[in-house]
Amino acid sequence: MKVLVIGSGAREHAIVRSLTRDQAVDAVVAAPGNPGIDTLALCEPLADVTDGAAVVAIAQRHEVDLVVIGPEVPLVAGVADALRDSGFDVFGPSADAARLEGSKAFAKEVMSAAEVPTGLAHLATTLDEVADSMDALGAPFVIKDDGLAAGKGVVVTDDRDAALAHAEACLAKDGGRVVVEEFLDGPEVSLFVLSDGVTVLPLSPAQDFKRVADDDAGPNTGGMGAYCPLGWAPEDLTDELVRRVAQPTIDEMRRRGTPFVGVLFIGLAITSRGPRVIEFNARFGDPETQVVLARLLTPLGGLLKAAATGRLDDYDALRWSDDHAVTVVVASENYPGTPRTGDPIVGLDRIDSVPTAYALHAGTALDGDGALVSAGGRVLSVVATGADLAEARERAYAAVELVELDGSHHRSDIALRAARDEISVG
Repeated sequence: MKVLVIGSGAREHAIVRSLTRDQAVDAVVAAPGNPGIDTLALCEPLADVTDGAAVVAIAQRHEVDLVVIGPEVPLVAGVADALRDSGFDVFGPSADAARLEGSKAFAKEVMSAAEVPTGLAHLATTLDEVADSMDALGAPFVIKDDGLAAGKGVVVTDDRDAALAHAEACLAKDGGRVVVEEFLDGPEVSLFVLSDGVTVLPLSPAQDFKRVADDDAGPNTGGMGAYCPLGWAPEDLTDELVRRVAQPTIDEMRRRGTPFVGVLFIGLAITSRGPRVIEFNARFGDPETQVVLARLLTPLGGLLKAAATGRLDDYDALRWSDDHAVTVVVASENYPGTPRTGDPIVGLDRIDSVPTAYALHAGTALDGDGALVSAGGRVLSVVATGADLAEARERAYAAVELVELDGSHHRSDIALRAARDEISVG
């Protein structure tokens, strides 16, 4: 089987890494990929991941058997549709189904129809409506851009002026809409559920860290680290989420004539009233994918092919390593603002000295001399596994210390509270 992976981040690097370890996968092509992916797969130039015709041309030229679309933007733009229309098997939802991520309001509509437990929410198109909704729901205020915002469209704050300022910026966009939500207490969980449009198959839950600084200080980012499994989560959590959230959502999407094929990313909070969905995404999350795939023993290529071709019911259960996994994101100076780029990255060749540790590339590039440099906000995801969370953390951070990138920063508390058994539910 030959697989084409669309995307250029650490999530795609993790997917490519797992695919190359599947004996049923003969070759992997990535477009556009990155310097790290280029060491594992053939990277093809792709100027615009939303250009369906260009993606189809690459798939045709390489005669691939499966296309895996990593990021949300090409999914919402309909790249999966263009590929399917050209006869390719695709792991990734249609543009209509990807609205679960593309519109927070649409996702809430589907949740309501499917009776999925979630927080109260109001859709607002004016600042006065936002203010009224904030008054109705109370602080902390949760203000979400209705559209795609690369994980940075949400503000959670007790500061009324800051909440209104974020809402005003969202509304200023063409067709701007804002969703004002009830604040949900309790620890957050990310669960990826594979779907072939009918059958759902859950992966291992993970937890990510969205804010830029230790102790969840500072602005939201695309994610600064993650770990799994979640030793503190209720044993029946995954089964409950499949029964109450994933299967009803997939059933509702099929009922609407827009079956969801790909991975449904369920972001939720385990509140004092039980699990409540915060949001849906239509693709693997970053950085959670890095730790989830680090533990998955079931070959990934066959699994994604089964989802793309309506055969997920061939799988009774997935196989997982008993190890724990941690990833720590190394970010550029000034991320998540306007990150500094073009700085040399040194020390990746030393990471092999740390047992189980490896680096996945996110915002990297080669300069004119062929040297590795930073090229984005989140530059690397450093991953390690261990017999327990403490060992996985120790190895991940030991590897991070070997990376030299001027001005870079990372959180020092990824998975720390979980390793200390300080997370409680209910």
